[in-house]
Amino acid sequence: MSADDIARALRRIGHEILERNKGAEGLVLLGIPSRGVPLARRLAAAISEVEGTQIPVGELDITLHRDDLRRHPVRAAHRSRIPETGIDDRVVVLVDDVLYSGRTIRAALDALSELGRPRAVRLAVLVDRGHRELPIRADHVGKNLPTSRDERIHVRLAELDGLDVVRISGGEAR
Repeated sequence: MSADDIARALRRIGHEILERNKGAEGLVLLGIPSRGVPLARRLAAAISEVEGTQIPVGELDITLHRDDLRRHPVRAAHRSRIPETGIDDRVVVLVDDVLYSGRTIRAALDALSELGRPRAVRLAVLVDRGHRELPIRADHVGKNLPTSRDERIHVRLAELDGLDVVRISGGEAR
């Protein structure tokens, strides 16, 4: 995906979120570090452009809720930043870059449950690459990229990496 492809996908996801929510009322976007955070900010900007209202955006740290801490115990914890509006009785849209096994989202749901009780939780991802290990699906997907387990998806965003691009590497030569 090029920078233009990413921008188009985010605008489309923003419109889908508004349509499903019947407007921006009660929305809160929570990005999952690290690349879900700038994506959540971009989505909020796209929604704000359409609706003319600010959408609360925050960050949801999932580090201590991951199920692989025993295997990879050294992880830098991020700080959850929940908007002042909170999440109780709000429609929370979790935002991440790549949906793969579903384990990150399971951890996000656990972390979210410690912070309050949303009216609904939805998931928006830039890329869905398949290979789910848990019964989790995204409500809003920028691009479905079927991959083999040997392949990797690399998402680069200007805010963190200096450019916007999504690439696949590994696996058999294409």
